[in-house]
Amino acid sequence: MKVHLYFPIFLSTILFCSCTEEKKTAPMETSKIEAEYALLNKAPEGFELLFNGTDFNGWHMVTDGKASDGDLFSVEKGVIHAYADQKENSEQPFGALITNAEYENYTLSLEYKWGQKKFGPRNESVRDAGLCFHVFDEDLFWPSCAECQIQEGDTGDLWLVGVRGSTKIDLNNYHYSATGELLTKGGEKDKRYQSFARSFFWEKNGWNKIIIEVKGASAKFTVNGKLVNEAFNLERLDQKTEKWLPLTKGKILLQAEGAEIFYRNVYIKKLTN
Repeated sequence: MKVHLYFPIFLSTILFCSCTEEKKTAPMETSKIEAEYALLNKAPEGFELLFNGTDFNGWHMVTDGKASDGDLFSVEKGVIHAYADQKENSEQPFGALITNAEYENYTLSLEYKWGQKKFGPRNESVRDAGLCFHVFDEDLFWPSCAECQIQEGDTGDLWLVGVRGSTKIDLNNYHYSATGELLTKGGEKDKRYQSFARSFFWEKNGWNKIIIEVKGASAKFTVNGKLVNEAFNLERLDQKTEKWLPLTKGKILLQAEGAEIFYRNVYIKKLTN
């Protein structure tokens, strides 16, 4: 009988503690969100906003159908959101958000986070996107460029799209190594896409920070504070002379490849020689 008498009191105590705990944590979480939002699009000293946090002024959008698609990318509370309103598992195009201006010699910093939704034809694949630089040949999709891969399991890979370039690799595993051997890829007419694997995979749940430092025809990729890859001797083919020329400038492109993704705090700092 004593057990029955004490049980309501014990249950009430648990419920009271639970409610009290909820009251304690909810304001803290709200404050964290508010603090996070307050820091959005506040460029660090020396940097300037590449994405203004309000609209896509200075950018334009295309899809793999080569048409502009204003619904593919949207702005929500200072954050870029790709595939915000598209139904999960539906067939969707790949898209690109591209700067109108070209850039050279700079440091670019951004943060990204995966959403939950994936779309056909890649709804059964790992989530994929990318940060491309020295972009040109926009008549093609994807345009010619060098790319810092953003992909589950492979963020920091170096991709060469219609261009030629080199990096240093460990000959034991063919991943990037700062002390490795220089290897060059690209330039073959039948192989428009070539890649070099990053050293390690440093992606984490939630927001991840990528910094690329671009100097002339070279670049360094940093993921969450870790150097993961480098590009050297980037080159483009001059169609008139058929000679390979240094690739030192171009537009900047954010990819959406069939997976919901968020970008925020996109900053750029011009570097002096």
